[in-house]
Amino acid sequence: MENFSEYLLSFIQKNDTITKNSKYSMIQSKKEYLEYLTEDQNSLGIKTNWKTPIKELIAPNYIWKFQKKLRHLEYYKNCRTDFWGKLYGIFLKIRFRKYSLRMGFSIPINVFGPGLAIVHYGTIVINAKAKIGKNCRIHADTNIGASGGSKKAPQIGNNVYIGPGAKVFGDITIGNNIAIAANSSVNKSFNADGIMLAGSPAKRIKEIDIKKIIRTSNI
Repeated sequence: MENFSEYLLSFIQKNDTITKNSKYSMIQSKKEYLEYLTEDQNSLGIKTNWKTPIKELIAPNYIWKFQKKLRHLEYYKNCRTDFWGKLYGIFLKIRFRKYSLRMGFSIPINVFGPGLAIVHYGTIVINAKAKIGKNCRIHADTNIGASGGSKKAPQIGNNVYIGPGAKVFGDITIGNNIAIAANSSVNKSFNADGIMLAGSPAKRIKEIDIKKIIRTSNI
C-alpha cells in the first residue's frame, strides 16, 4: 500500500502543469478561492437570499455551477499539495471534465482571473496557454487559441468583453478595458487600453468606456 501511494503521488506530480510564476493571478490560498467565487458571482449578477436554495432546486444556474466547479478545481490543484488533496483533485478533474462536455465548454484551469462572467451556453474553446485577467465577460462560440504551429496563445488583460463568435489567436497580447466585437478575428497585438476591436481581421474602431459594457463594481 505504501509503494502504491508513493507511485500515485509521483504520477500526480509529473502531470502537474501549473505555472507558478505566471504574471497573471491565480488562486493561491483558501482566502483567494473565496474571493474569486465572490467576484465571479458579482460579475454574473447573482444575488443570494433565503430564496436562493429554492431557485437552484427549481431552475439551477448551470453556468454558475460550472464556474464554481472551475474555481474548486483550481483551488485544489494550486493549493492542496498534500497527497490526499492531490488525490481528491484528480476526482474533481474527472467530474469537471464531464460537466464541461455537457456544457460545451473547453476551458482549462488557471486561465481566467477573478470576476469571470460566462454569459450564455454554447461552445467556448480556450487554449491552456492563454491567460486572461480579471473581469472577463465572454460569450458563446468564441475561440482563444494558438496559431501557425506555435504553442503560444493570447495574453489578454483586465476588464475585457469578448463578443459572440469572436476568435482571438496567436502569440499576441491584448490590453486592458478592451471590447472585442461579435464575429471578430483578432490575430495581432493591440496593447492600447480602452478601445473597441472589430472586423476580420480586427482593427481598432474607437475608444470606449468599458464600464458601460462590463457591469461590475471591481473596475
